[in-house]
Amino acid sequence: MSTSDRLFTTLDAALRTVFASHHGAQPCPTVAADATELSEAEKKEAAALMRVNHVGEVCAQALYTAQAFATKNEALRDHFLRASAEETNHLAWTEARLKELGDRTSLLNPLWYAGAFGIGLLAGRLGDRVSLGFVVETENQVEAHLDGHLSRLPTQDHASRAIVAQMKDDEVRHALNAKELGAIDLPAPVKGLMKAAAKVMTTVAHRI
Repeated sequence: MSTSDRLFTTLDAALRTVFASHHGAQPCPTVAADATELSEAEKKEAAALMRVNHVGEVCAQALYTAQAFATKNEALRDHFLRASAEETNHLAWTEARLKELGDRTSLLNPLWYAGAFGIGLLAGRLGDRVSLGFVVETENQVEAHLDGHLSRLPTQDHASRAIVAQMKDDEVRHALNAKELGAIDLPAPVKGLMKAAAKVMTTVAHRI
């Protein structure tokens, strides 16, 4: 694609991520269990956690889209775009679960997207191996974050737990794929900054 084509495609992806409703290519995960029955307090907490997870998927879309835009390697660009498409499943699942819980997505999604896109663009400009290293560290942190949510979600919230468990498996695979493509291990200070930024995001998105 020409530069102008990539610009328009990137802008279209941003608008769709932030403002459109989403539909996954894969059906929402379920488990064979009793129907989910939650108290109002449990529904509120589950919704807050799923809103955080939805924000994480908004950021994932931004990161992969920015990295696809930045790389000059066509094969790697296709890899990032395929990963982004897979993450759309997560976006759709968390969005649908929030509606089922009677809650909303984060009001700050445009801000989250813009910030993550900037980070992804910077990572991409530093070179493909750095960009892939950023994917590995991001997915490793997301995996740990989702594992924490599995311990915090109400035990009887089978619907939310099934979604989070599948998301966790997918993120592990994305990290492994990036390693196989030549990702470098990022310096400890960079990993620390990423964790700090993620902490701010999760804390704010839990409420707003």
